[in-house]
Amino acid sequence: MRFPQACLLITCAALAPLLLGGCSILREFGPVVEVHTLPTREAIELKRGDILTRGKLSDATVQTIRVAALDEQACAKPISSECAEALATVTGVATDRRLAALSELWLAQAQAMKPGSAQQAAWLETIRYAYAYLFLGDHTPGERAFEDRQTQVRDWYNYAVEHAATGMFEVRQQMPTQLSDQTSWNIAGWELKLDMRGARLPGSTAVPAELLPASSLSFRGLRSLYRRDGFGAELVAVIPDEPLTSAPIRDGRPAAKRNQQPLPWSEMPAPSMTVLLHPDGDDLDSVLHTRTVRLTVHDPYVESAIMLRGQRVPLAANFTAGYGVWLARAKFNKQSLRSLLGREGGIDRPHVYLMQPYDPNRRIIVMLHGLASSPEAWVELANEILGDEALRQHYQIWQVYYPTNMPIALNHAMIRRALGDTLAHFDPSGQAPASSDLVLVGHSMGGVIARLMVSSTDQSLVQLAADHSRLTPQQIKRIDPMLRFEPFPHVSRAIFIAAPHRGTSVAGGRLGRWMAGFIRFPVTVLEELAHTLAPNAAASSHESLGHIPNSVDNLDENDPFVRAAADFPISAQVRYHSIVAQANADVALDDSDDGLVPYRSAHLPGAQSEKVIISGHSVQQNAAAILEIQRILKDDMTQQEEQQGGR
Repeated sequence: MRFPQACLLITCAALAPLLLGGCSILREFGPVVEVHTLPTREAIELKRGDILTRGKLSDATVQTIRVAALDEQACAKPISSECAEALATVTGVATDRRLAALSELWLAQAQAMKPGSAQQAAWLETIRYAYAYLFLGDHTPGERAFEDRQTQVRDWYNYAVEHAATGMFEVRQQMPTQLSDQTSWNIAGWELKLDMRGARLPGSTAVPAELLPASSLSFRGLRSLYRRDGFGAELVAVIPDEPLTSAPIRDGRPAAKRNQQPLPWSEMPAPSMTVLLHPDGDDLDSVLHTRTVRLTVHDPYVESAIMLRGQRVPLAANFTAGYGVWLARAKFNKQSLRSLLGREGGIDRPHVYLMQPYDPNRRIIVMLHGLASSPEAWVELANEILGDEALRQHYQIWQVYYPTNMPIALNHAMIRRALGDTLAHFDPSGQAPASSDLVLVGHSMGGVIARLMVSSTDQSLVQLAADHSRLTPQQIKRIDPMLRFEPFPHVSRAIFIAAPHRGTSVAGGRLGRWMAGFIRFPVTVLEELAHTLAPNAAASSHESLGHIPNSVDNLDENDPFVRAAADFPISAQVRYHSIVAQANADVALDDSDDGLVPYRSAHLPGAQSEKVIISGHSVQQNAAAILEIQRILKDDMTQQEEQQGGR
């Protein structure tokens, strides 16, 4: 028995050094590496999750911290810059790996800080290392095209630029006026240089009133959000915008004089832009040590990509955010109702809104809304056109906002004048591609006006004025341009949507007559009409004008104006299309209507196409109608290109 005991003692003595030496195999009695199967969702989350998506450092950054022999727990707490500063001095880690991790570490620190100079410095450090990784690392962006890590770093750069740029804008807003115009100043220990050459702000505006990150905006009432992935921060520049209203009434008379009318056009006061921040330096070492950064602004409608350090880089863009901000703040819904009823706070004349800064090389789509409506009627269609890359490259949108209480003939004349003045302002010579081959799109009463714009009249309207008004021959002569016209120049295509070309029985029915009874014309309009008819009178008296038919009167199928206008010939140079709504699919098409407009009124012989859609009267918002309009526009675009190619 002593021998086995002695052997056991000898064996234990031999194993003791191994156990004391910490041999994990003997200590754990298991394998060094274990493998586990993760659910797909967890595996993808682990691979792609980062400080932005889950509030924790990405797995790749954590692994870099371990390889660099840094304290993982200390680095996971972004309360100081010690971890980032330590990692920056490590030389045994691959450059790409180190730069990406440093960008995320600085981003985590910036997120944990309060707004101020120190946070701005952290944003700029995030930008520095992300920029260095993307363009000065071991590989080019093209070589990493399918790597999740590059997508993460690009997102960190864009996010940091978004916050740094908006923070810099706030600092600039607080500067004294004499300093805010500078193109260079110091911020957070960095020299910031501004390059605004790519910015296209409405009118003569130099600095917006607000700068909104598009990523922080959420919209209700839009089916789709259109944007383009790429490099840079997507922002919306909100420009101070004077409300478009009729002249205020004082002592029963308009306060503004006739020679003080505002411009008939303006650009949408919330343009989208893409902003980049470029750390100075010709190579990796100089970028990592620079304290100078350059801010450039880019118009996403003009630039889809830029050349950066020898690489073609697609620019990020948001084509919906600015449009959504404008519509949300414009309060068109209430104003259009005030305009219909002729109340103060409405509008008394047409106004042309350019949906983007004027581009002489893009053809113009002119949109005309219907009764009691506004640019809000086109929210889905305009957004889809802005979001379609092919259409966006070839067209620009102009929306006509007009008071829908006016007689159709008066609105038609005023809209012609507003469009003509707008075209003359932007293209005085009339030689730009934008001034030719216009496309008109009109819904409901806007479709009736669009049809008048491509038609020729004769003596019929003059005869109507003589037979159905108390105007003298001299007064009729003064309004002759309103009653006699030719097709608006350079229109090549028109799309009529649920348009009552021959009127509707609803307008002449009990509901229509009741509604028409509430409509009043603004005093400004009555004053202008009275002045037109009696320019030499000592005091214009609009009470002597008698009953002037309003828009609802004109839409009655028995109204002499709409009956005469329905037979005006459409220009042979204009290709036109009809989109007709049918409320009840079980009713025969010839006997159907959309709830307001009968098919026989919306139908136009000679149309290039006629699309019947099961829908109510607001069919311009219907997805099928929008697809049809997109089809027409793309066919039109193709035909134009073929014609130009054959010349």
